[in-house]
Amino acid sequence: MLRFLTAGESHGKGLVTIIDNFPAGVKIDEDFINEKLRLRQSGYGRGARQKIETDKIEFLSGVRGGLTTGSPISFFIKNKDYENWRDRMDAFKPVPEESKIHTPRPGHADFAGSIKFGLDDIRNVLERSSARETASRVAVGAICQIFLKNFGIEFSSAVLNIGGVGAKIGSEFNSEPINLNLFNPSIRKNIENSELRMPYPELEEKTKAYIDNIKAEGDTAGGLITAQVKGVPVGLGSFTQWDEKLDAHISMSVMSIQAIKSVEIGAGVKSAYLKGSECHDSIYCRGNRDNENTDNKEQGNPISNDAALFKDSNSGFFRKTDKAGGIEGGMSNGEIISVTCAMKPIPTLMKPYLDTVDLNTCEPKKAFLERSDVCAVPAASIVVESALAFSICYFFLKKFGGDGLAEIKRNYDGYFKK
Repeated sequence: MLRFLTAGESHGKGLVTIIDNFPAGVKIDEDFINEKLRLRQSGYGRGARQKIETDKIEFLSGVRGGLTTGSPISFFIKNKDYENWRDRMDAFKPVPEESKIHTPRPGHADFAGSIKFGLDDIRNVLERSSARETASRVAVGAICQIFLKNFGIEFSSAVLNIGGVGAKIGSEFNSEPINLNLFNPSIRKNIENSELRMPYPELEEKTKAYIDNIKAEGDTAGGLITAQVKGVPVGLGSFTQWDEKLDAHISMSVMSIQAIKSVEIGAGVKSAYLKGSECHDSIYCRGNRDNENTDNKEQGNPISNDAALFKDSNSGFFRKTDKAGGIEGGMSNGEIISVTCAMKPIPTLMKPYLDTVDLNTCEPKKAFLERSDVCAVPAASIVVESALAFSICYFFLKKFGGDGLAEIKRNYDGYFKK
């Protein structure tokens, strides 16, 4: 099965990643991967470190002549900032007592991680738990996307809301669902032209002003992110066992991202406030003229009112709504798969608002300051998209698996001839 491992610290020499069981014969586009890495570093509200780092992927193995070889892929992403931290992050130089950290920041891994591993320096926790690790995951997701492009599968992501500015969903159960299709050319252009990766140009300046105010207060902001994938064939995942369900794996992948606190598929939480007749997506067949001529502007479509966007290119069946988010019974149903998640405000604040204690003495303290971002929601949208890409790739290879791209294509084509 496809899998990957990452290693490295936030201020160490760099990040190392190994991808195992990736098929041979896939042409790798370095520019595509590096552009995803650039997007992960961009966005209004990022901190000073992004002016230091310029992430680039360096393949160490598994790629030759521009094609994957079938052996494990390994790559390195250098941390330029290591030069400024060499004395504190050296593998063998003793750590000065005065540089050790004993006061955990609420909301971080500091407290539980230090107790779990019996560490006397919280830096040993925060270096690895840092969101710097997501650079590796973005590169993995980009490699998965490159493979899936061979089968017409596309991904997109966007920011819906920052600190309450933007789309009104989630807790506002009486509001209308979002009518948003990230693959619509005009919406995609809005996202690409936005420093916030928001599809709402009219809210750009208002949201930036909110972030500026939060920064002036020494505080941080979270937000809502959505990621979508289209072109996924029917039948990825399974209903037969709990750990074979596609939506369960996607939820795990996205929830594992630093600062993500909730994950929804399709209508998500709002499903609990709908009647069954409002919640489920009726099935139609393209060959039936009555079906195709039916008014496709059904109320409550959370993505798009264009029925053509929901036609499964691999069959004659389609939906006019997609409140299921492209997944039913743990399996893809051929529609756009839509994931929405909430990112909490980064818990490293620029002013000492939060109370904590010294783990050695139990003396009351204020949480220490560490260089951080005011708002990393736009950057996190790229990470969410990458996490979604890995889950789709994982189940795609499980369904159509083979050792090389040509074999997988034969398996894929054969599935639709049955």
